[in-house]
Amino acid sequence: MRTSRGAWSLAGLVAGFAGLAASYFVAMAMTIRDAPLVAVAERVIRLTPGGIAERAIRILGHHDKTVLQLVIFMLCGVLFAWAGRLARRTWWAPTVVFAVLAVVGGVAVWFQHGATTLDLLPVAVGFATWLVCLSLLTEPLRRHELALEAAPDDLDPSHADHPDHTRRSFLLRAGAMVVAGAVLGVVGRAVGRGRRHVEETRRLLRLPGVTPPEVPVGVRVGVKGVSPWMTPNDDFYRIDTAIVVPTIEPADWALRIHGMVDREVVVTYQQLIAREMTEAWVTLNCVSNEVGGDLIGNAWWSGVRIASLLELAGVQPGADAVLQTSSDGWTCGTPLSALADTERDALLAVAMNGQPLPIDHGFPVRTVVPGLFGYVSACKWVVEMKVTRFADIEAYWTGEGWSERGPVKLSSRVDVPRDGTEVPAGIVTVAGVAWAQHTGIEGVEIALDGEAWRPARIAAVPNEDTWVQWAAALDVGPGDHTVKVRATDRSGLVQTGVIREVVPDGATGWHTIGFTAKEQDTDG
Repeated sequence: MRTSRGAWSLAGLVAGFAGLAASYFVAMAMTIRDAPLVAVAERVIRLTPGGIAERAIRILGHHDKTVLQLVIFMLCGVLFAWAGRLARRTWWAPTVVFAVLAVVGGVAVWFQHGATTLDLLPVAVGFATWLVCLSLLTEPLRRHELALEAAPDDLDPSHADHPDHTRRSFLLRAGAMVVAGAVLGVVGRAVGRGRRHVEETRRLLRLPGVTPPEVPVGVRVGVKGVSPWMTPNDDFYRIDTAIVVPTIEPADWALRIHGMVDREVVVTYQQLIAREMTEAWVTLNCVSNEVGGDLIGNAWWSGVRIASLLELAGVQPGADAVLQTSSDGWTCGTPLSALADTERDALLAVAMNGQPLPIDHGFPVRTVVPGLFGYVSACKWVVEMKVTRFADIEAYWTGEGWSERGPVKLSSRVDVPRDGTEVPAGIVTVAGVAWAQHTGIEGVEIALDGEAWRPARIAAVPNEDTWVQWAAALDVGPGDHTVKVRATDRSGLVQTGVIREVVPDGATGWHTIGFTAKEQDTDG
């Protein structure tokens, strides 16, 4: 083995891996939510322009965060390998590379919500590990080169400077570091039991006033393939900026309401669930949902009306917004009128479909506001509400170019038949869902192959805050066909066919699908 660039690159990679593993272990042992690598990924998400973030969500779906972390990890690998090659010529160059990486990680950690100086310790440990491990790995490589430049045949094979000995020394040290790094990663994961403990607490919770969901009679059209009227928790869409979701013990949770109020209010979890519980079917819709998209779901939410807590605080004249803050630092600006509306089920939700909130959906407490896109209302892991004015705040997504208020757009979707599928010619059932939260759906129409609009049958709804299933029967001949759908809400507004992208305030247009009708084979 001559010390090729590959050997020095390997030294940098192994040292870098060991440093990441050490920083992760320390972060987990200290029960810090964000290891440095995760903090960097979340900082990238926060700094990414809205248009690019939207494109990533569209292309990658729920894999977007995994891909981002993989890209960051691979970039680190390239820099680690480069640092190892630089170590062949000088000691200070790889130190600069590692120092820059440590600064990037430290800055990302420091700007996390609620970060303290102690949160920087994993970064410092990772940096020190990089330097120590790289020194230990490059030392036998240097001796190996010196031995090759001398006369290795004159050396005793047992001599410490013999090429065989330096080769074994490098490989043994590299192997030991890889094993140690893997062990630290596994142990760190085991030590970071916060989520598992919170999950166990959640499982054992018994919430007063929370009842199991009973799907109302008549809300289903009875067509196979239509989205379930009640979306199961595991299938409910998830869009947030958290790489690692906050894990909060109910005993540690509290909500602070302050700002333009007569008196600051702090509510603990026990105080919250002791208040009168309100339960309602509410459909939530993400602003990133494209025409015909699936970033929408309907659930049975249980919680406390936000209006009652705002009344307790005493909202001052001139306020028109509430800046909500999540435990992870994410913010959204919500119209005060929507939260203070006693006729609207704007909730501090503690349960979803009769069970305590899943951790990924905001446990222990999140906000649910009918009629508003999630980016201006649905604050998971909510810990703070500041009553203020829109003119005085900039929330997370509005700072990325999205609109300020975010009312849900009237929309509809075809679920059956699926786009591009084949069906038997003859009577074809077309079905789907439509929604106009906090306004309600009055009717749904479909058009086959560009012909005149014809009404569809719509199912019942328990309130104006949920989506509605619809269905229609069409007589189609063999060949290719298209079907488009539009809805009308209870105010008389007809869904527009104008095509607009999701930025800045939600997509518009008629969902159109194509299918092929085949003549049925009657032989035999």
